[in-house]
Amino acid sequence: MKKLLTLCLLLATTLIQAQIQEPVKFKSELKKLSASEVEVVFTATIDQGWHVYSTELGDGGPISATFNIDKISGAKLNGKLKPQGKEINVYDKMFEMKVRYFEHTAQFAQKLKLTGGAYHIEGYLEFGACNDENCLPPTQVSFNYSGQGVAASEATGNKAESENSSVAKGANATSATSPGDANASLLPENSSADESGQADSIKVIGGADGSTTIAVSDGADLWKPVINELQSFGEMTSQKDMSWLYIFITGLLGGLLALFTPCVWPIIPMTVSFFLKRSKDKKKGIRDAWTYGASIVVIYVALGLAITAIFGASALNALSTNAIFNILFCLMLVVFAASFFGAFELTLPSKWSNAVDSKSEKTSGLLSIFLMAFTLSLVSFSCTGPIIGFLLVQVSTTGNVIAPAIGMLGFAIALALPFTLFALFPSWLKSMPKSGGWMNVIKVTLGFLELAFALKFLSVADLAYGWHILDRETFLALWIVIFALLGFYLLGKFKFLHDDDNTKIGVGRFFLALASLAFAVYMVPGLWGAPLKAVSAFSPPLNTQDFNLYKNEIHAKFDDYDLGMEYARQHGKPVMLDFTGYGCVNCRKMELAVWTDSKVSDIINNDYVLISLYVDNKTSLPSPVKVVENGRERTLRTVGDKWSYLQRVKFGANAQPFYVLVDNNGMPLNKSYSYNEDIPKYVEFLQTGLDNYKKGN
Repeated sequence: MKKLLTLCLLLATTLIQAQIQEPVKFKSELKKLSASEVEVVFTATIDQGWHVYSTELGDGGPISATFNIDKISGAKLNGKLKPQGKEINVYDKMFEMKVRYFEHTAQFAQKLKLTGGAYHIEGYLEFGACNDENCLPPTQVSFNYSGQGVAASEATGNKAESENSSVAKGANATSATSPGDANASLLPENSSADESGQADSIKVIGGADGSTTIAVSDGADLWKPVINELQSFGEMTSQKDMSWLYIFITGLLGGLLALFTPCVWPIIPMTVSFFLKRSKDKKKGIRDAWTYGASIVVIYVALGLAITAIFGASALNALSTNAIFNILFCLMLVVFAASFFGAFELTLPSKWSNAVDSKSEKTSGLLSIFLMAFTLSLVSFSCTGPIIGFLLVQVSTTGNVIAPAIGMLGFAIALALPFTLFALFPSWLKSMPKSGGWMNVIKVTLGFLELAFALKFLSVADLAYGWHILDRETFLALWIVIFALLGFYLLGKFKFLHDDDNTKIGVGRFFLALASLAFAVYMVPGLWGAPLKAVSAFSPPLNTQDFNLYKNEIHAKFDDYDLGMEYARQHGKPVMLDFTGYGCVNCRKMELAVWTDSKVSDIINNDYVLISLYVDNKTSLPSPVKVVENGRERTLRTVGDKWSYLQRVKFGANAQPFYVLVDNNGMPLNKSYSYNEDIPKYVEFLQTGLDNYKKGN
């Protein structure tokens, strides 16, 4: 029976903490620098994929690390809070500013001068942390230190004595973990209705030391934990990590495009025929073709690994958001596009390929086949180089160590597949389309696409330097022109130097032209502010647009939980709680990409009371509020602290965006929802909650 009870308690604890994320763990300590100077040092361990923001990032950006004092005597601050360690400095497109942050580990230090006698220092470090999908609310690491010191003027004459002065560590000196545990309890205190007769969900009770305590009411009990009830609906809906598969598929598509270029396609039948005629043994010929294909895979995967080894994954990620390098990427793509249009040929020195080819003829066996594959890689560079270059630039934004290798694996498999398939089925060679002008059409089409993506990289640099030469409407106008010209080219309305004189347009080419022209027309409303979700990942943010007629944005009726819940009770409606933040990037993405959908906005506006609770709202509470979570006392100082506490204690979660549907008594109606831009899933999430509310009333 005792074992069963223990198992149940462990299971309950697991459910409570299921949605609490603790990606950052801080420890604080007090270091003695001299007899008259000490330093409070905060050291963080950061989980993979998360980062902690540095100090003094400025208004409008993410949450900066700050040092805050509640009580101080016998000491005074000496300078500002100093970040230490490997600080990453990049441009953030969502915040439209440069931000600084730490990965894996971070350290902040604050110096204090002792003024003599006993000293006491009490306060907290506040920091912000995010990953690619979520952000934590402003989180606090408390400290409390006291000891005996000497003033700076006395330090010189009393050096020996000061060496023996004690520096006592506070209660949180050895370990202060953030964020708090979900197994929270409020300090017990009775409360009553206010003057209006409405029962408040919390009451602020004054303390003897001037602080206050938060307590649950006997009325609606809107702050009561509902973690188990929420978990009973299932796991939170969130976006699954498909990055590796996405990178592989991107590489695969790039390899398929490279196949149909004049540098690769004509080589396929010659190479396969060579392997089949090289030996009278057909099985050996097939084996050689397989070896040739495997060699191509090895060569390109090695290239991907070499890129990472030379630059490093984090360096590639930093370069991908660096303004100067984005300009270089833009110029590179423009040069590649000009090459595809026929202005010139980008080729490696001929002596390289001749040397490798000569070496392959002098050798035999597997080495000879490998050298032949290497020759193909060199000879086809003028066509594959632009595709590989663009692919490597794109995958570098993931910051993943093996991302370039995965992209090159997909590219190489697509490139090597025809050589092995045609070796297995030689009769297919007769049905291969003949080389001709259609391959040049593919090259020119790729040139237009390279030109379009060059603008995407230029846009990052434009935002970084504040040039405002490529605001959203300018960017869209250029894309409209590019894709319209591509459509007209595919219809044969104009030609480049290397195009043949055949004016007949095939069915496939016609449909490609139709798609390109339709895409150009689709972007036209964006010139007047339409959101254009299909290109939102590439175009500059909407706030860079000068002329905007689009007003279909959702605004919450309330930003206060208690007032919103009271309104919902009076009108008999369910509630959608939106735990968000001013500095939450993915919160803004959800609002622009999902909430603006007509079905979503209709349900939220007409069927729910939307309450947006900003966990980084810095508005001070009338007085500090003390709470107890898992036996540890915390102090809520701001409105954001209050809503963050509500999210943890009631729903057992601490990351944003976080959406939860509740009835007007605070009970959940469906599983929670996080960052996932799948609109049908979001509609289902809202509709299920609405149906469950109707069943219960």
